[in-house]
Amino acid sequence: MSHAPPLGALLRQYAAGSALTCDPVEQGLLNRGYRLRTTRGRYFLKHHFDPETADPAAIARQHRATQRLADLGVPVAPPLTGTDGRTVAVIGGHAYALHPWIDGRHRHGGQLTTRQCARLGALLGVVHASLERVMPTQGHTPARPTDATGATEGSARAEGSARVGAGGSAAAEGVDPARGADPADTFALIDRLLARVRRHRPHDAFDELARHRLLERRALLERHADRRPPQGGSVGWVHGDFHPFNLLYRDGEPAAIVDWDRLGVHPRAEEAVRAAVIFFVRPVGALDLAKVRAYARAYRRTAGAGPAELAAAVHRVWWERLNDFWMLRWHYERGDTRADPQFPAASALAVWWTREYDTVCEAFAG
Repeated sequence: MSHAPPLGALLRQYAAGSALTCDPVEQGLLNRGYRLRTTRGRYFLKHHFDPETADPAAIARQHRATQRLADLGVPVAPPLTGTDGRTVAVIGGHAYALHPWIDGRHRHGGQLTTRQCARLGALLGVVHASLERVMPTQGHTPARPTDATGATEGSARAEGSARVGAGGSAAAEGVDPARGADPADTFALIDRLLARVRRHRPHDAFDELARHRLLERRALLERHADRRPPQGGSVGWVHGDFHPFNLLYRDGEPAAIVDWDRLGVHPRAEEAVRAAVIFFVRPVGALDLAKVRAYARAYRRTAGAGPAELAAAVHRVWWERLNDFWMLRWHYERGDTRADPQFPAASALAVWWTREYDTVCEAFAG
């Protein structure tokens, strides 16, 4: 660990007693966390390390949002307030926050019953609806919802990371936010990645799979290049990174939604689709459509989203995945292999989803 948290200064700022133990939790892709036990209790200490999200003002905004959501009964873990009245501690140029420790475990979709999948979808719908209540509306104008063919709400009532980050999309280059990735840019990226795969030594099984998937994806894009999506659907405040490692369960029920670093204004239904794709993908790269269906129906009900809005979001996220190579870029351009275990299922999913496109749309919108 390259940076140890300044526990003495931090605990004084929060009047949280003296440290007894401080152990790093499993390190995420962006920030660092610690399981902290003091003479006054147990806490989660978060070091906001990612330069894209470590601005103290932005962190404070996330903190205000989670406190307001907690006031509405949404399961979150708002940070503690320091003796200076702030929830963000900046020490030595680093930003920290202290949260209560929440006992719980992460669960992926294979560990959830169909009923729990419906509760998951309802929870995300409640998050979106509640954020609309507690966050400012100025500064963004909701786009007119469109269906997958570009029809607006007048003709058909119609979910960025992962996310840019874990499991969502670090997306292909040349992405037009109004339309999604340009296949011409993706073809150029595929050629660059194939060149890196060829040069990599020693050549291993990951290289072989990467080469196979890159060639396969290029062929798919050549066949479907005319299906680039139109403008996105209804926008609003979203969590921005809703996936299994950011949701804690206790006794079978959601105990806390954590990691609000990507809180922002984006197409809401696209977040719902991205989350489902992460929760319900099987190791072979197919979605558990029965669970998707239960989740999506509950989401639509609590978020007030129509079937056509979900269908449009499915199209946009499918296109995003078809053009997305963030795991290979991390591996070959950064030398970062943390996402490698996700690659087999994620890369197979794009192929399966293309083949089962209509069935997937029906599961989300039917």
